[in-house]
Amino acid sequence: MATIGLDKLFYSKITEDDNGNETYATPQVLAKAMTADLSVELNEATLYADDGAAEVVKEFKAGTLSLGVDDIGAPVASDLTGSTIDTNGVVISASEDGGDPVAVGFRAKKSNGKYRYYWLYRVKFGIPATNLATKGDSITFSTPTIEGTIMRRNKLDAFGKHPWKAEVTEGTEGVDQTVIDNWYNEVYEPSGDLNLSTIHLPSGDACLLYTSPSPRDRSLSR
Repeated sequence: MATIGLDKLFYSKITEDDNGNETYATPQVLAKAMTADLSVELNEATLYADDGAAEVVKEFKAGTLSLGVDDIGAPVASDLTGSTIDTNGVVISASEDGGDPVAVGFRAKKSNGKYRYYWLYRVKFGIPATNLATKGDSITFSTPTIEGTIMRRNKLDAFGKHPWKAEVTEGTEGVDQTVIDNWYNEVYEPSGDLNLSTIHLPSGDACLLYTSPSPRDRSLSR
């Protein structure tokens, strides 16, 4: 089912243990979301035998997340890009800056009024792009865009895989409402009780609780 909205954009800072396994902090508001464009790059290989394709492998390589937001405050800019805030409250960006990866969560409203929720487990952002224009005869809003690289997380799930995305659709069969209610209280951890990553429903919707490599690209906008 098509989505018609986008809101509740959050991020969570990541700390890593000696093995690189991630622990997520309490999610915080990133900004008011305007657009979110998610594209995925795959590693692909084809084995040919008997004059045809015998095996095809498609694995998640990386992704790109481009966010259009209303504004990025100083603390958020510091967390996402590695910039510093001096004693006067001024954000200082240096050529040596490089932000640490964070988890990013948001939701998209569907045409039936329900929401589809997302967590991207590991995203490393670059410097926000800003478009400015002088005031003319009409009012034009200038808003920042921030782009990040999506990576799989280091921490293994219960099946020995490296998730890169968690996704769930509100109101579908088999979805525990507490998962929806707590989506922004903490970054969702894949359940070890499941033996299938996708629950297909008669309506054609799917409840995807966590995602191994997927070839789909998504574009969400409000």
